[in-house]
Amino acid sequence: MNLNEALKRLDAALTALEAAAARRAEADRRTIDIETELSLMQDDRARLAVDLDGAMARLARLQAAASEVEERVERAIGVVTAVLAADEHGEA
Repeated sequence: MNLNEALKRLDAALTALEAAAARRAEADRRTIDIETELSLMQDDRARLAVDLDGAMARLARLQAAASEVEERVERAIGVVTAVLAADEHGEA
């Protein structure tokens, strides 16, 4: 093997090494991007879980209030019905 052939082989090996290093750097960059995106998604998930907990608590309060209002309306209807019935019997 002469010097020119050895230099050509060395140049080809260096070119292949540079390409491999570039691919590795790109893979590392993609990994960092994926890790960043995953972290952001986990943050979003945590925020959404807190929002959901708050919404569920609000829903429970609204359901309790609606139930209480329903009971009050039913009692009021009962009172009005009783008053009307008593009035009808009193006038007859």
